[in-house]
Amino acid sequence: MSKKDEIINKFKELIYNLKKHNKFYYVEDSPKISDAEYDLLKEKIFKLEKQFPYLKQIENINLIVGAEPSNKFEKINHIIPMLSLSNAFDKKDMGDFIIKINNFLNLKNKNLEFYAEPKIDGISATLIYKNGKLIRGLSRGDGVTGEDILENLKTISSIPKKINEKDIPELLEIRCEVYIGKKDFFKIKENFANPRNAAGGSLRQKKSSETAKIPLKYFAYGFGAVKPMIFKNQSEFLQKIKRWNFLTNPLSETVIGLDQIESKHKEIDQLRSTLDYDIDGLVYKVNDINLQKRLGNTSNSPRWAIAYKFSAEKAVTKIKDIIIQVGRTGAITPVAKVNPVNVGGVIVSNATLHNEEEIQRKDIRIGDTIIIQRAGDVIPQVVSVDD
Repeated sequence: MSKKDEIINKFKELIYNLKKHNKFYYVEDSPKISDAEYDLLKEKIFKLEKQFPYLKQIENINLIVGAEPSNKFEKINHIIPMLSLSNAFDKKDMGDFIIKINNFLNLKNKNLEFYAEPKIDGISATLIYKNGKLIRGLSRGDGVTGEDILENLKTISSIPKKINEKDIPELLEIRCEVYIGKKDFFKIKENFANPRNAAGGSLRQKKSSETAKIPLKYFAYGFGAVKPMIFKNQSEFLQKIKRWNFLTNPLSETVIGLDQIESKHKEIDQLRSTLDYDIDGLVYKVNDINLQKRLGNTSNSPRWAIAYKFSAEKAVTKIKDIIIQVGRTGAITPVAKVNPVNVGGVIVSNATLHNEEEIQRKDIRIGDTIIIQRAGDVIPQVVSVDD
């Protein structure tokens, strides 16, 4: 097999895994890997595409957004697509993001104002109001087409069904993240794998009476179609809808410059274990809506927003056995069978060892106590032997 064939096979396997996990996440509401692992799977594909441009002729990752909706509910096209976000993993990534924005807008390194919002690990939905009345509620679906889950969304009592204000736009689309609190999840944990699974499974019940039994909550975080547009910036939008009785995240605030972005990121990272909901990072949005419009979108993500992820979570466990796994393309990977351990809310019992050289380099053996993290591969990886 030629080197090019090996690269193509590796790329196809990564794409296969991405689509498989998209279906687990968006359609079945039962993710098999963490958000950090998913992000790094995408990052591997992006890097391969950048290194070998001919791979885009096989499949373009920019065109893979979410997963096709199931046939359980009526499919409806979004008025404005629900795009995914690009990711940042460190201060340098955020600095590069700001530089790109300044260059695109030709602002010569102006200190832009950003709006920082915790990134809730829940189920994305959009609420559409006509003259203040809630007329439609859709799941994210594949970003272009969602599922009509209005009746299930209506079971969340804190979602306004009617906005009784004079200054409401004729058409108002509110984007939100639906979740279940950690304390509430604890009461029903026997029925679901994790809080996100509980929220997703509940929203996709055929009978809304079943959804009503689950204590779902939500945070409104953004807008889709608004006619006429009456908001000048993201912070004003959220302040206004809060007065209209929508729930917004109290930890959100405006920041200016990279130092404030980094400070906010560290502050919320230290807080996250005390919160009653799961977050995996912060979303930073250019606050000025006119600048958002000028920046526009790429094929699958806005240029004016980015998700700044928290670092991968780690845990200590012990290796029970080492086995060999054979991938679809014949690639051989050693895998450590470990004592089950909770890593960031997911019970982990396998960890990749990558290859024989990695085992020798880290001197990994059966019976060793090891540090693992949910990042880098489709399954967690062994970081080091804990001496």
